[in-house]
Formats: sequence, structure tokens, C-alpha cells
Amino acid sequence: MRDIKKAVLAYSGGLDTSIILKWLGDTYGCEVVTFTADVGQRGEVEPARAKAEAMGIKEIYIEDLREEFARDYVFPMFRANAIYEGVYLLGTSIARPLIAKRLVEIAADTGADAISHGATGKGNDQVRFELGAYAINPQIEIIAPWREWDLNSREKLLAYAHQHGIPVEMKRGKKSPYSMDANLLHISYEGGPLEDPWTEAEEEMWLWSVSPENAPNKPTYLELEYVHGDIVSIDGEAMSPATVMMHLNQLAEENGVGRVDMVENRYVGMKSRGCYETPAGTIMLAAHRAMESLTLDREAGHLKDDLMPRYAKLVYNGYWWSPEREMLQTLIDASQQRVNGLVRVKLYKGSVTVVGRKSASDSLFDEDIATFEDDRGAYDQRDAEGFIRLNALRLRLGARRK
Repeated sequence: MRDIKKAVLAYSGGLDTSIILKWLGDTYGCEVVTFTADVGQRGEVEPARAKAEAMGIKEIYIEDLREEFARDYVFPMFRANAIYEGVYLLGTSIARPLIAKRLVEIAADTGADAISHGATGKGNDQVRFELGAYAINPQIEIIAPWREWDLNSREKLLAYAHQHGIPVEMKRGKKSPYSMDANLLHISYEGGPLEDPWTEAEEEMWLWSVSPENAPNKPTYLELEYVHGDIVSIDGEAMSPATVMMHLNQLAEENGVGRVDMVENRYVGMKSRGCYETPAGTIMLAAHRAMESLTLDREAGHLKDDLMPRYAKLVYNGYWWSPEREMLQTLIDASQQRVNGLVRVKLYKGSVTVVGRKSASDSLFDEDIATFEDDRGAYDQRDAEGFIRLNALRLRLGARRK
């Protein structure tokens, strides 16, 4: 057993971390500092403070990181159009590097020996937290209770909580609660009935969005203004990054936008079924790609598309603080200097449709060239013959050989 005198715990107030709070003191005999990051998880912060106080914690850090999260993590990721395995918008993944950074910083501020987290030994989050922490402080001690204790099921956790008088929310009869994570970008659901990938998620599970079937029969239209690849205003009203996301979340949820049910490949090697609601992010991805379609050079855009899966995998696997992600970010940010203009989207019964895009100064769309009408000599169609012949040369040679 390591000699740990003080540990900083990433504390949500949920089942796992409430048990860890008690377990750390009993197992290591150490003082515990709790850190709760408000990254937009909606109503979870103050209950966490009350629980920590009730369990005798003296040093409680609760920080509003919503603007930093949106500005320095979510927005840069969406400049890359990052999406993992074609579906997942990386809602949980992108919050972990920020939380890891603050854990290490608070440990330094409080003189703590270690940090601790509630990620399981089967999941991705243990990797994300710990890679991030080591990248910032290579000497940091990390306590991962799920890799040490024998409370290896939800039922055992619930029994431990009952034994020690730890309150548990979301208890549904005799069933274990879903494992959930929420922030400005998304809310996720795992476990319980979802462990059977053939079972449809029950409607009552979805906490944020109205079902697409019950969404309004009238579409909602939005105009999003982009500057250097970031949304800076909605319908003409200037907004900060976090405010943009909160506003988009509200409108998307009202229209049933952003639900995903997928089986993904975890970094640790197994397949996992999860459900996600990513309301704002679903709009942001569609609108950003539309803005780039108008303003980004073809080969620059194709290069970004080639690199995007690599970038997304780095975020998913926990390498936000790696030199390769930072190198990619420099390239991506350079590509966004002329991604400026307006995108109009329509939200309707679970769908996001781009219905307009324009850029006064940075559009590469030339109507005189693109038109099917008389282009007044802007494009000489006879040039296409030589272009085709040159590009067909290797195909013709190959065909002769056959």
C-alpha cells in the first residue's frame, strides 16, 4: 500500500465517486480533497458539494469551467470535424483532458500526494484521465479504485452504499442505474438493459431531448455566423462559446435532434454499447462542414478529411495533450482562417438540414463558373478534353495490358 497522505478526487457526487470518497479514507487513511468540474452537467454540482460536506470533507473545489471547456476543448475539436467511428461526437472524451489538468493543478495547490478518479478498469476514461495527468505532471501518483477493490458490479456498489449510508439517485426498483456522464456537449448512457445490443433503449432513458416522433410539426430555422471556424453568433446575436452551446442544446432538444445508439470499439480492446444525446454538437458538425464546403480549398478540405479519423482517435484514446494532437491542431487552426460566413440550418423531427450558406469575403464558389446557363466565357469547356485524356492515360495503358 502506497503512503498517501492526501488525494484529490474527481468527484461527481454519483454512486461510484461517493463510494470512492469513503473507500479512499478507509483504505489509505488519507485526507481527501474533492474536485467537481462544472462542465455543463446540469444540476449536478451543488448536490456534489452537499454530499462531500455531509461526508466530512474540508477542502471542496467546485469550479465553473463551462467557458474554458467550450472555448479551449470543444470548439477546437469541432474545427477538425472530429467524429469517432462515423458516429460518436466524443462528448465524454473531450471533457477528460480538462478535468485531468485541473486535478493535477489542485493537487499542486493543496500539497496532495495523489489524484484519484472513478473510471473503471474496463473503460476508456481511466486511460484518458491518467494519460492527461502524466502529460502534465509525470511524477503524479494516481489511485484508480476500480483496479484495486473487489466492488466489481453495480449490485456490490449499491450494497456498499447501503451499508455505509451513502445516498444513491436514479435507483429503479431492483435494477442498477444507468452509468451516465453529462456535460455541455452530451449526455451518455451505458449499462443495464443497454448491455444487450439487440434491446432498444427505453424512451424514458433519454433525459434531454423530446422523441423525434413527438417533436414539433413546424421546423426551426437558425442562422449561425462563423469566424475562423467558430460560431460567434446565432440569429445575429453575439454569444460566447458556452452560450452558443447552451442555446443550440435547447433548440436541438426541442426538435429531437442528437440521439445516437451505437456499439463502439473501446481503446482497452472490447466493444461497448452506448447511447448518447449530443444536441448542440450535431448541429455544429453539420453547419461547420457546410461553412467549409463554401470557403475551404478542395485539397485542404480533403487533407482535413484524411486526418480527421486520426485526430478523433487521439481524442477518444486520451491523447489530447500529446505532441501529435497539438501538431494536428496547428494545421487545423491554420485551415480555418478563411472559414467565415453564415450557415442556415433547419431542425425538424430529429434531423438537421443545411439549407443555406454564404460568405461575403471568403467564398470560393463562383456562380459565373458553376452555372448551367451561359457563363460568358468564364469556363472553356473544350479544356476538359485534354484534362480527361491526361487523367485517362494510365487507365488506357492498363486496359491495353489486360
